Amino acid sequence: MDIRLELNGSWISREVDASKSLLHFIREDCGLTGTREGCGHGDCGSCTVLLDGKPVLSCIMYAFQAAGRSILTIEGLADGELSVIQECFIEKGAIQCGFCTPAMILVGKALLDENPRPTRDEIREAISGVLCRCTGYKKIVDAIEVASIKQTGGR
Repeated sequence: MDIRLELNGSWISREVDASKSLLHFIREDCGLTGTREGCGHGDCGSCTVLLDGKPVLSCIMYAFQAAGRSILTIEGLADGELSVIQECFIEKGAIQCGFCTPAMILVGKALLDENPRPTRDEIREAISGVLCRCTGYKKIVDAIEVASIKQTGGR
């Protein structure tokens, strides 16, 4: 089937098998490998991308379900230079092995877009669907909190 969608700010059209997941469409058909496959069953959150600005698990969504909609992957977040949240992840050492990082950053972006000054508990709740085996989450929460402060000018 033919689908047309916006991927990282550009409209694309592709033919896709009706059974192909959004994750495999992004990685295989579009060549964007920043979106990770962890469990393949929607349990770990590593495959999270933003669909119309909201986090979704791309491994349990069909590619055709994204037709006519907007997808943002980690590759589309930076526009020539790193975004504030990406810089904060580096600054706070929140990257570690890097496997969950794209999903954590996108979930953090979605949170800050909706709630520019979340509490630490709200940050923890937002990232709760993405598993990290390295950091214990403190550095990730710190990074999102600092991004919030920088983006709002400390207000």
